[in-house]
Amino acid sequence: MDFKGQVAMITGGARGIGRSIAGHFAKHGANLAIADVSEDAARETAGELASAGAKTMAVKLDVSKSDQVVKAFEDVVKEFGRLDILINNAGITKDGLVLRMKEEDWDAVININLKGVFLCSKEAVKVMVKQKYGRIVNIASVVAFMGNPGQVNYSASKAGIVGLTKTVAREYASRGLTVNAVAPGFISTAMTDALAENVRQEMLKSIPVGKFGTVDDVANAVSFLASADAGYITGQVIHVNGGMYM
Repeated sequence: MDFKGQVAMITGGARGIGRSIAGHFAKHGANLAIADVSEDAARETAGELASAGAKTMAVKLDVSKSDQVVKAFEDVVKEFGRLDILINNAGITKDGLVLRMKEEDWDAVININLKGVFLCSKEAVKVMVKQKYGRIVNIASVVAFMGNPGQVNYSASKAGIVGLTKTVAREYASRGLTVNAVAPGFISTAMTDALAENVRQEMLKSIPVGKFGTVDDVANAVSFLASADAGYITGQVIHVNGGMYM
């Protein structure tokens, strides 16, 4: 894949899956805007990738705040002159059974995970339509399709992303934009590594391939959908879950 000369913006790009995605784009020549609610973390990641040869910028961004989103996209276009790829990766969890879930925990997850995708996609489309080219890839989740006890807010937000993805794809396919989603399953992170061994074994039983995914597994799928090779793919969800959901 060749992203040389293209500009990619990754929300939640300072850590985990977002950081891996940014690394993949940098490896293949993209200029990068690392957007994260933590400015220090965004600067650190942007600095690491810049030291490896990528042209980068750090953007402090709470994706649930429309004024911050508008400014962030203005700053990226001012810095790089264009925007070719948006990866909507920023997300949070605030788990609890539906009867015990606080309204503020519902609102917080929906605002970041779903409203944030809407706000960022809206600004990206404004730029991409003028260019007659763009790639938007949204990070959904296997729980959007299976549900997960204790995650009614998270599951709903990720299911909403699927509907948003398909609708925006239909709206702008004729303008040179593709909009797709990647739905990860259980991905090996610091959180899953810290789980008790018996809990990990129970989780593994639900995965036919018998192992957790890696952040690179997700980044590989995202990179493909963002590439020129995926130009005839839009409105789709790629499942990266080791067979948990088929």
